[in-house]
Amino acid sequence: MPTGNPTPDWAAGTVIAHLRELASPDNRAGMARYGIETSAALGIPNAVLRPMAKSIGRDHTRAGDLWASGVREARLLACFTDDPEHVSSQQARNWAAEFNSWEMVDHAASLFIEAGLADELIAEFAADDREFVRRTAFAMMAWGTLHFKKKPDALIADWLPLIEAHTTDPRNFVKKAVNWALRQIGKRSLALHGPALQLSEKLAASDDRTARWIGKDAVRELTAEKTLLRLQKKAEKQ
Repeated sequence: MPTGNPTPDWAAGTVIAHLRELASPDNRAGMARYGIETSAALGIPNAVLRPMAKSIGRDHTRAGDLWASGVREARLLACFTDDPEHVSSQQARNWAAEFNSWEMVDHAASLFIEAGLADELIAEFAADDREFVRRTAFAMMAWGTLHFKKKPDALIADWLPLIEAHTTDPRNFVKKAVNWALRQIGKRSLALHGPALQLSEKLAASDDRTARWIGKDAVRELTAEKTLLRLQKKAEKQ
C-alpha cells in the first residue's frame, strides 16, 4: 500500500498495476447485487480505496490518466484524488458522458461541487435526458447542501423548483437522487426545512406515482423527531 506524499513511483500505471494485485472476483460478484456496474470492476471495496487515495494524494494529471483507464477502481481513485482547483466544467461534462453507475455519479458529483461547478452545471445536467447525467445534477445538490456551509440558504432554496420539475422522472437512479437532494435541503437548516417540507407534502399528494413516492419518503424523514431535534439544536448554536 502506498504511503507518504505522491511520487513519480505512483503514476497512473503503477497505481493500476497495484489495483490489479488487489482484485477480488468474489467481491466483484457481490458488488453487482448493489447495482454497481462491474463489467470493468476489480472488486476492491471503497474501504480499501479511500485510504489508498489519502496515501497517494491529489494529482490532476494522474487523475485524468486513471479515469482514461476505464477501470472502476481507477476511476473512483480519480474522483477521490483529482485536484478540484483544476477540474473544469468541460472535464465534468466529459466524465458525465461516460457515467454508467450511480456509484460513479455520486463520487464524481462531490468532486464537481468541490470544484465550484454547481452554478454552471446543475441546471444543465438536470436538463440532460441521460439517466446518469441527470442524476449528477441532483447528487451535486445533495453534496452542495453539505459542502456549501457559507452559501446563503436562499441560494440553496433556488434548487427546489428544479427538484419539483423533475419529480415525475420514473427512472430509479434519477428519482432516488431527486429524493436525496430534497431531503438534504430540508435537513440543512430550519429556514430551508419549511420550504422543503412544503414541497414534499405537495408531492406526497400528487397523482404521479414517482412524485408521490419522492414526497412521502421526504416527508417521513423531514418530520422525524430526530431530524427536528437536530435542526433545533443547530439553530440554537448559530
